[in-house]
Amino acid sequence: MCSSVLIDAAPRRRSVHLSGTRLWCFAGITRQRALGWQRAEKTCDRRDIRSGSARSAEPARASRVWPRGAIDSFKALLRQRCWQNRIVTLHPQAVSLLELIAAMGDPPVYENDPASARALRASRRRPSNEPIHETRDLVADGVPVRLYRPNAAPGLGLTVYFHGGGWVLGDIDGHDNLCRVLANQSGGAVLSVGYRLAPEAPYPAALTDSLQATRWARANAAELGCDPDRMAVGGDSAGANLATVVAQLQVVPLRFQVLLYPVTDARMGTGSYDEFKDGPFLTAMGMKWFIDHYLSGGVGSAEDPRVSPLLASDEALRGCPATAVVTAGHDPLRDEGEQYAERLASLGVPTSLVRYSGMFHSFCSHIDLLDEARASLAHAGAMLRAAFA
Repeated sequence: MCSSVLIDAAPRRRSVHLSGTRLWCFAGITRQRALGWQRAEKTCDRRDIRSGSARSAEPARASRVWPRGAIDSFKALLRQRCWQNRIVTLHPQAVSLLELIAAMGDPPVYENDPASARALRASRRRPSNEPIHETRDLVADGVPVRLYRPNAAPGLGLTVYFHGGGWVLGDIDGHDNLCRVLANQSGGAVLSVGYRLAPEAPYPAALTDSLQATRWARANAAELGCDPDRMAVGGDSAGANLATVVAQLQVVPLRFQVLLYPVTDARMGTGSYDEFKDGPFLTAMGMKWFIDHYLSGGVGSAEDPRVSPLLASDEALRGCPATAVVTAGHDPLRDEGEQYAERLASLGVPTSLVRYSGMFHSFCSHIDLLDEARASLAHAGAMLRAAFA
């Protein structure tokens, strides 16, 4: 019997502490050029956001400018979590990114209709900056896919990847950089799947497309320069949900699966849902909006194992390949992802579980802004490389 070991990937660092209603921010990072913001060096400038006063632990080389909207939004978002006098730690880079997001002033996703939310997300998209040997746009029996090859070698391992976005948002272009990095880190090809989105195509459309693309990938592996006997599946968030179900259904032989903060229990009843119901970034109301759209066709429910793969039978889980699960410490989905890893391990499936405790949901998509995003994909890539060996 195998066991799942939770590895906390967070090193010792200056942090953001929330205790009672006071927020202390220790900033000591470099803000990257992105989203139109210029690079600025930050020093150990300790600032009480509640009062707006600053107390410097050492002379500041450059003062931090807090846009009023960012102060108010960020303070309101995080202060809601300061209940029961808890102390929570966020990575300083995560804090800076959340400040940028708050300063944009975008409405919560659940206040938008799907088309508007997609347009807003597309307008925020940053260009890919990860070099890759080859990309190729293809069609897998009607499903759009994009192939990423890190080199020209024949017989590469192949990971079929399903993007996140709550089954409502997201597309191949939005996960282009992530898939490039995963291909380079794993040394294998990645096939990114553009499955249909809800509510226009509610459950089970996304799953149907995912199964179809996976079968097509194996049948056409040789034409893709890949080895059909060295395949894996992977995904983030809702895409990881699809990957788990594809693996459980065993539609093709798989060597491995990579699950980045997966949705495994759509009943939304875990402790981390309560702890992080107001975020940061992903909220309980946002997840309800996603799940409601996904199940809007009247087929399936939160109790269906093909929607909530944590509820699958022992037999279905025993048939899963070796698995790497990555979770974020500040994420409503944290507990269900870790419960899924623990259940796989208890049934004898070789399972790796790593929590990035200072990160929030969707952090792996911010490779150019968060060091731990690239570290998490390096970890996933190393696991895939070993599985393909």
